[in-house]
Amino acid sequence: MKNLILAFFVMLGGLSYAQTTVSGKVIDDSGQPVPSANVIVVGKSEGTVADFDGNFTLTTNEAPPFNLRVTSLGYTDAEVTVTANNQTLTVTLNESSTMLDEIVISASRTPERLFESPVSVERFGLKEIQNTAAASFYGGLENLKGVDINTNSLTFQSINTRGFASFANTRFMQLVDGMDNSSPALNFVLGNLVGMNDLDVQSVEILPGASSALYGANAFNGILFMRSKSPFDFQGISSYFKTGLTSQEAAGDNPYYDVGIRAAHAFSDKFAVKANFSYMQGTDWFAVNQTDLSNPGADRSNPAYDGLNVYGDDFSIPLNFDALAGLPSGTLGSARVTRTGYLESDLTDYDAQSVKFDGAVHYRPFGDDLEIVWNSRIGRGSTLYQGANRYYIDNFSLQQHKLEIRNDNFFVRGYITSENAGDSYDTRFTAININRRWKGDQQWFQQYAQTFIGAKLGIGSGLLATDEQAHAAARAAADTGRLLPGTPEFQSAFNAVTSDGDLTTGSRFIDRTKLRHVDANYNFSHLTADFADIQVGGSFREYELNSQGTIFTDIDGPISYSEFGLYTQIQKQFLDDRLKFTGSVRYDKNEFFDGFFSPRASLTYTAGENRNHNFRASWQTGFRNPTTQDLFIGLNAGAAILVGSAPSNLDRYSITLPVSPEGQIDTGLSNVTLTGRDAYENAFSASALQQGRIEASNTNLVQPEQVVALEVGYRGQIGKVTIDGNVYYNQFNDFISQRNVIVPLYGQVGDNSLSLQALGNQDTQVFQVYTNSLTEVESYGATIGVEAKVFGDFDFGINYTWADFEFDQAADPDFRPQFNTPEHKVKASFGNTQVFKNVGFNINYRWSDTFLWQNAFADGDVPSFSVLDAQVSFAVPSIDSIFKVGGANLLNQEYFTAVGTGFIGAQYYVSWTINP
Repeated sequence: MKNLILAFFVMLGGLSYAQTTVSGKVIDDSGQPVPSANVIVVGKSEGTVADFDGNFTLTTNEAPPFNLRVTSLGYTDAEVTVTANNQTLTVTLNESSTMLDEIVISASRTPERLFESPVSVERFGLKEIQNTAAASFYGGLENLKGVDINTNSLTFQSINTRGFASFANTRFMQLVDGMDNSSPALNFVLGNLVGMNDLDVQSVEILPGASSALYGANAFNGILFMRSKSPFDFQGISSYFKTGLTSQEAAGDNPYYDVGIRAAHAFSDKFAVKANFSYMQGTDWFAVNQTDLSNPGADRSNPAYDGLNVYGDDFSIPLNFDALAGLPSGTLGSARVTRTGYLESDLTDYDAQSVKFDGAVHYRPFGDDLEIVWNSRIGRGSTLYQGANRYYIDNFSLQQHKLEIRNDNFFVRGYITSENAGDSYDTRFTAININRRWKGDQQWFQQYAQTFIGAKLGIGSGLLATDEQAHAAARAAADTGRLLPGTPEFQSAFNAVTSDGDLTTGSRFIDRTKLRHVDANYNFSHLTADFADIQVGGSFREYELNSQGTIFTDIDGPISYSEFGLYTQIQKQFLDDRLKFTGSVRYDKNEFFDGFFSPRASLTYTAGENRNHNFRASWQTGFRNPTTQDLFIGLNAGAAILVGSAPSNLDRYSITLPVSPEGQIDTGLSNVTLTGRDAYENAFSASALQQGRIEASNTNLVQPEQVVALEVGYRGQIGKVTIDGNVYYNQFNDFISQRNVIVPLYGQVGDNSLSLQALGNQDTQVFQVYTNSLTEVESYGATIGVEAKVFGDFDFGINYTWADFEFDQAADPDFRPQFNTPEHKVKASFGNTQVFKNVGFNINYRWSDTFLWQNAFADGDVPSFSVLDAQVSFAVPSIDSIFKVGGANLLNQEYFTAVGTGFIGAQYYVSWTINP
């Protein structure tokens, strides 16, 4: 026994003697630490990861001498030799001049080199986030090729790729640490209003084009992934303070503030936590366009004046002055008259605010083999949103809570998203109902007509007025005593209207919709690597619509429905790993529609002696389920009533409308009740009527939209020059669209003359219905980008995007494609992170071509524009700080990206970031 014990301790001593410990620090070429660098023993699976300060310690059984390979995203690899035990090393990584080795996850749901991705991917990493000249990292995404950002307001920017989008971009998905960041009720992303703190972003990936095969219905025309920093890898307290001003001709110069803090700590190798908080406050871009939509070029003397950013004047009726005065037809004539409206600036304070908090607990019970994460995100903000109307989103909040279990081979996550519209309201109905609270429509129009008739006939004055004089006198008389902005009476009415959720008397919209989502993925690569990489996954989602009848037809209680999906993917490499095949298929089922398969296949080939040329081709299919609004909306937006086309929704919405005196003579009815079913089954085509034709509108109920996408591309590295380009073609079927129809208050369209009499008497109601286009839609485009090191160590990049579409308008005259994308775009960047010691700069320029904007609020041309952003940064290593001075739209050449929004001015800023 004694001999055995002695032998054991001798063996233990021998093992201890064989162990080698190496410590060191990883820095960049400016001496700054490189956090989370990988340190691996060459030829072995042993390794470690540097901490936040770049420090590492590695213990191995390997005896010196041996080599370590040190790698980090954005840097070239370094290899150093260990010659002795307890050696201390300093490893310098040089900034990489190529994107080839950057790792992306989005394209295949598994880590792979961007160079070998089977589809187009745009990546925005730590370096790009730090050096962006935009006021935020989210705004900096606009400089990526193929990416459009439609600016709705200061705090709401909507990302779009490859066309067909408005601010309600329901064809684009945004994931934050795997959670869909879309509003559950609106089905689109509110930019980064309630998203991620700048300090916590590790990387952003944008996958343009169809991605349904792996990500389901909403990943139809693009998807954005935001990944946050792990508290194990990025520890400490960091913060930023940013201030400056926004400058706009309409709004003047206004200050804004943006502050944030991040705290993370690993208490052990098993337990770590983090928390983030940010607050942004500013003044939004004023929208002051008073162009008359009913008669562009006319002034406000037009009795039917309907200003673009003037609300309340959208409510109008035809006045037959001859009939009202009992005079022969043609004596005084008739006119459509609108009530007097209020400016948008009378109806909102343009306060822009964003408050975001998130926290996470990470637990690794068995080391790196398993990680359990609880993550909560809570955001609140105020912004302007433009849909069918202009909405002031005031104190809107969104919460997301996630539980995830994961390791290198699988994840299972479940999360819930809930939102609260807060004090949000519709500016158009605010104006309409302030007018009505002061004086009812019937009384106002009666006074208008009486005054006009009297002026034309010279009653009282003895002078016969012209039409223009009579209309001016009539409006002045009807408006006598009108509530004026700035008075206590106006404010009292405003407060009452914006707190009332009944759109017949108020303008507030209520939304407490929830979304529950579970998804899982298992990667069998560790088991099947000798054959192929295989993974399977699935998801389940449930919506609970709760607007209390202010958005949806849920006046009698919440509406719930669900959908699920299953997918699998296989990747196989051939020809010395130069050729890679990727194939995947997904099956999705929504409870209202038949199930749908969306397959995808791609090939990539790596050529060249140094494997520095990669060619790719992909065939993808995608689908998009109708949104919650497409199915269950029931909203009187003033210009039209929006009604969804879920079969159960057709009779859920109803409205009672008055019949004109002429119609009462024809029918004996004083009021008529219409339902959503009338909009789909008894309506005239609005576009045909505008062209002088009378045609029935036979509207089918909405079905899922489908796309087939083809893409070929090339990525390559030639010396210090990186090239990335692609050409794509999309073919859409059952393209989901909205169309306006005209429902007669009486009569059956096509069956009798009563419906035609309703048209003649203007006893009609405009509805906006949700359906599928009758025509096939095609879109196509190309992007090319070049990045290079020039003049030694300066970064230069330039890219060009071309996008276009076509369809047969004659096959579907009512179809409005809403492509909303310029045909040509050019973007360029130039900078250096170390032009002098601790001094860097970056300049971004972008030019956008003229394009047609189509949206429910208004249509029109968006003129071409050029924008210059720039920043200069100063690093102070002794206090772990970077100071930055910059400006977005530095030259303050005001522009807009959508008709109806405020012009975008300049945003100047200074910032101080502390990141130890």
